[in-house]
Amino acid sequence: MSKIKRILVTGGAGFLGSCLCERLVQEQHDVICVDNFFTSQKSNVAELLGKPNFELIRHDITMPLFLEVDEIYNLACPAAPGHYQYNPIKTMKTSLRGSINMLGLAKRCRAKILQASTSEVYGDPEVHPQTESYRGCVNPIGTRACYDEGKRAAEALFMDYRRMHKMPIRIVRIFNTYGPKMHPYDGRVVSNFIRQALCGEPVTVFGDGSQTRSFCYRDDLIEAVIRMMNNDEDFAGPVNIGNPAEFTIRELADLVFELTGSPKKIQEKPLPPDDPRQRKPDISLAKAKLCWEPKTPLKEGLQKTIDWFRSIDIEQYRPPTPLY
Repeated sequence: MSKIKRILVTGGAGFLGSCLCERLVQEQHDVICVDNFFTSQKSNVAELLGKPNFELIRHDITMPLFLEVDEIYNLACPAAPGHYQYNPIKTMKTSLRGSINMLGLAKRCRAKILQASTSEVYGDPEVHPQTESYRGCVNPIGTRACYDEGKRAAEALFMDYRRMHKMPIRIVRIFNTYGPKMHPYDGRVVSNFIRQALCGEPVTVFGDGSQTRSFCYRDDLIEAVIRMMNNDEDFAGPVNIGNPAEFTIRELADLVFELTGSPKKIQEKPLPPDDPRQRKPDISLAKAKLCWEPKTPLKEGLQKTIDWFRSIDIEQYRPPTPLY
């Protein structure tokens, strides 16, 4: 019996989506990449366009899509503050309408479907580290709510489809992830620091830099996501996927200065509203259910990311443009 599957990846031309498509194409699956290019780059999948088992479709998943597939990885949604706050209504629609459309497609095809959720469902956590049982501390009317609450609502939809229709759904909660193909202007701290340092600009630190984050290299993350999809147990999740090694923002800045060789220049700005003070995953469940834990140390992953940033023409990328 053939193990080759027809796999749909929404948001497949994005940072993580393109890496996932590469991996699935290498495994000889028939991969359909769907993306509306709201925040992604066609260059991310340029090397795949000539592959016979890869297809690229420009489509917005807030509109219905009719395909025949065996599996769906639902990664479509602006995932960085600079992008999801640029058009918050669009962000919420993608999480809600997009999830409804993809769940409907999966139900019709009897396909397994995985939802890429986020550590943002925990908000500014009062529990540290965060376990999957923690329900979060989220501001439902703040500037981050379009993403936080959109993803929380998507998780609810997925679980209701599982309960009502016995569908094989999977939910992963992705913590801070970095690596090659990050959008230089996505607003994430890693891409901000690297771009600013390489351009000789002061690195922007919000607050005093004592807030903490845990950074997972993209290849480690993709391995966990695929393991979750391929898990044969009746295990829907949610499951935390991230690196439990915790660093302050100041420590990250110092490491970027060291690896880029750029002069140490820091510009402090006020902390944005609802910005989490600490973020660290408890990955005990991922270890137990997926036999997974990250392997790439931060210094090694950052060096690979910096090398990629040096290789691109940054003029081909632009920051989000205000609507008004």
